[in-house]
Amino acid sequence: MRMTVKTCIIYHSYSGITRGVAEQISTACGGELIEVKPRKNYNKLTVYPVGGIRAMRGGCDPIDPDTIDLSGCDLTVIGSPVWSFKTTPAINAALAALTGCAGKRAVIFATCGSQAGETLDIMRTALEEKGATVVGEAVLTRKDVNDGAKVRELVDLVKGAGRPV
Repeated sequence: MRMTVKTCIIYHSYSGITRGVAEQISTACGGELIEVKPRKNYNKLTVYPVGGIRAMRGGCDPIDPDTIDLSGCDLTVIGSPVWSFKTTPAINAALAALTGCAGKRAVIFATCGSQAGETLDIMRTALEEKGATVVGEAVLTRKDVNDGAKVRELVDLVKGAGRPV
C-alpha cells in the first residue's frame, strides 16, 4: 500500500516570480497552494521603501490567511521573495501564524535578484522554533528562474522530501 504525503506550499509573491515557482512545485508534486496576501497591498512607490524597511526590521504585515494550520500536512514548502536581503513582512507574519508544525518536514526557498542574504536563515530559525525540521532549501535568482534548471532541482528536492520516511 502506497502512503500519500500531504504537502502544503505556502508563499508570498509581489511580482509573480515566487508564485510561478510555487505553482511549478504544485504541478509537479501535488500539494495545496496557500498564497499569503498582505491585507494592505504595496504599490510600486511603496513596495521597496516601505516594505523593504519593514523587512529589514523583521516586521509582520497583517495577512490573509491569518492562521495556517499544518497539522494535516506531512511536508511544508515555504517560498519568499527577498526584500532588503530578508523575508518579506507577509512571510514573517505567515511564519508567526503557523500552527501544528511540530515533527513536520519543510523545504524552504527564496527568489531574488542576486543574493538571498538572511532570508533562508530567518525561515529555518522560525520553523525550527516551532518544531519543524528543514530538510531542503534553495535560492533562485532571476536568472535561475528563467533558466529553469534550478527550479527543476527544487522540484526534485521537494519530491525527495515528500517521500514517506
